[in-house]
Amino acid sequence: MPANKKHLSPAFLHRFSRISAGLVGGYLVTVSFFLALSFLWDKVSVLYTLVFGGFLLWVALLLLAFIAEKGWKVWAIYLLLTLVFSSVVYFCKSTSI
Repeated sequence: MPANKKHLSPAFLHRFSRISAGLVGGYLVTVSFFLALSFLWDKVSVLYTLVFGGFLLWVALLLLAFIAEKGWKVWAIYLLLTLVFSSVVYFCKSTSI
């Protein structure tokens, strides 16, 4: 008896949304997070932390996207986090002028 095809592999759009959320969304969250940290703390020390910690954070976000059940939920969470960190950058930049 052959295996049920619906259990073998998810649809292309589902796979693509999880892969793109992990790669692109994880990168956006990582960069916006460390950019927000650079406005709150010393820029040089945040840059050194970004070299190692940024890769680890990006890999963790990539793995979380593959563990998640729905790719669009991961995209929504990652875009929301990027928006939050970018708003911190915006408000810190506007108040420092």
